Amino acid sequence: MPIQNILFALAITGLAGLSTAIGGIINFFVKKPTRTFMGFTLGFSAGVMIFISFAEFLDQSIEDLTIVYGDNWGFTLGVTAFFIGMLGIFLLDMLVPHDYIGDHDDHDPSDTEEEEGLMRVGILTAVGIALHNFPEGLATFFATLHDVRLGMAIAIAIAIHNIPEGIAIAAPIYAATGSRLKALLYSFYAGLTEPAGALIAAFILYPFLSEALLGWVLGGVGGFMVAISLDEIIPAAKTYGTQHAPIIGVIGGMVVMAASLILLGA
Repeated sequence: MPIQNILFALAITGLAGLSTAIGGIINFFVKKPTRTFMGFTLGFSAGVMIFISFAEFLDQSIEDLTIVYGDNWGFTLGVTAFFIGMLGIFLLDMLVPHDYIGDHDDHDPSDTEEEEGLMRVGILTAVGIALHNFPEGLATFFATLHDVRLGMAIAIAIAIHNIPEGIAIAAPIYAATGSRLKALLYSFYAGLTEPAGALIAAFILYPFLSEALLGWVLGGVGGFMVAISLDEIIPAAKTYGTQHAPIIGVIGGMVVMAASLILLGA
């Protein structure tokens, strides 16, 4: 594969990951975006990711593995890869859980927490988000190599849901230190693990990439995305969203993604 394709995939992944810094920048100007807006955009992100996972990644995984292993094993191995991807995200979330700021909307840290406690909350949130971003980097990189339009769609969806993660890091750190710059830097650092995941994919996994490995990777990526959406993004959307904003966002994301695939002749 041409080196420019790999560099483009790395660039797309880097931009998606570093969008956590946008949350830090938002913290410069507003305490938090409106709940309806956050609920809708997070739902939209989840809708895009779920639809792509089933319509493209799982389907392509089964197709690739069928070519390699035959009709009797292609479907079985494809869905196995998919569930392994889901299990991987579940185990990571169990080991290193993290919260969105919307999960504690009734909490006013400036009135009830010591500065040291707030700083600890911000740092632990940054560590948790950083670890969760790593497999997203792998997913975005391989998605972009497989199909640029899908990779960009995944990157946009990830960028959308990384913004509130950046806010979740920046808000307590700013409250603890009074430094907007420090809050921004922590949110920026948390996003670095996403391009790090892409770099590992490029320099360690890519040289061994075959049709069989690609089938396993795409199935796992699909599982990653569905698990992240169901266990993380949609619940976060519901904590932010008012009335039906989150589900409208989910449906809207799926419709937009389906329309784009139809228009592009997928």
